[in-house]
Amino acid sequence: MFKQFLNSTRCLLQTVGLAGAVFFTVGALAQADGVRPEFMDSTQQWLDKAVAGNLPSGSSPLRMEITVGELDSRLRLAPCARVEPYLPPGTRLWGKTRLGLRCLEGSVKWNVFLPVTIKAYGQAWVVKGQVSAGAALTQDDVMEAEVDWAEQREAIISNPDQWLGQVANRALTSGQALRQGMIRPAEVFRAGAQIRVQVQGAGFEITSDGQALSAGVVGQPARVKMNNGHVMSGEVLDSRTVRLEI
Repeated sequence: MFKQFLNSTRCLLQTVGLAGAVFFTVGALAQADGVRPEFMDSTQQWLDKAVAGNLPSGSSPLRMEITVGELDSRLRLAPCARVEPYLPPGTRLWGKTRLGLRCLEGSVKWNVFLPVTIKAYGQAWVVKGQVSAGAALTQDDVMEAEVDWAEQREAIISNPDQWLGQVANRALTSGQALRQGMIRPAEVFRAGAQIRVQVQGAGFEITSDGQALSAGVVGQPARVKMNNGHVMSGEVLDSRTVRLEI
């Protein structure tokens, strides 16, 4: 019955040059009735493949969960024979994001955005109690637990060597996963400290005394004033030593 009505309606509208409106309205009826658009299945497959190929390199195994939201209920999309998913510029398949959908073959070309949530569950280091700002982290301050890596944009710190002995940038509370930006390397000496300077060159190495002109962090450069008054920059080796290469 509905098919006969639709055919007669299409013939009537074609007579007045409005055939395109029939397809637009039929598409709108399908959405209004809560029918899942056919292109959503292929969109889900595209997402699964894209997320699998976009996992952080060198990370521990992650259990991915992909939740596809709903299109705006106010949208009335014309039927489309081929819908292409794409990632809008400046977005990534991580956390709460969005996916673009554009009609490539249809009576009306349209472009919409679909809300998507990507969760990535894996092991991480989580704060056990309270850590004050400026305090150095120890093994007793953290424990391993499963968290959603994609809950925040900052990357998870998964290697213990990257946080052990580091200093909290701000107060940390129980349950927080350690992420980049939360900690910084600890200073091993302050500006003005008397230090030992190892000077290395082609075929020689000498040791001298000097004065630090900047705070020292292991593995980072520091400025040093030599006994002869020259100011040089070298790599901090430990709490007393800076290495200069000439």
